[in-house]
Amino acid sequence: MLVIDAANVIGSRPTGWWRDRPGAARTFVARVRAAVEDGALQGPVAVVLEGAATRGVAEGTEGGVEVVHAPSHGDDTLVEVAAASSPPVVLVSADKELGRRVRAVGAEVVGPSWLLDRLPP
Repeated sequence: MLVIDAANVIGSRPTGWWRDRPGAARTFVARVRAAVEDGALQGPVAVVLEGAATRGVAEGTEGGVEVVHAPSHGDDTLVEVAAASSPPVVLVSADKELGRRVRAVGAEVVGPSWLLDRLPP
């Protein structure tokens, strides 16, 4: 299971995402789905969205990617998704405290570049 901290990954590049958080989430999830569909990423994949980004993509599973809306703090939802998933679980995030929390439930952690290098433009 690949669990993606969308806010952290999207925020890792200065693309102007802050001007349109729902649009940035929509584009990002489309890129993740394309990577799953073309085999660049192996499923299952869960993308956790929080705040304004949740308006960009509906919750649910499509194209091998599950979109989860965090009801409050995204990190808590990411830990819950990681803990509830069957191993192996890999979290994509550069957040050190979040990384510590998911390692405590048995997940591995990779940084945003690991994922971004695998996504189509």
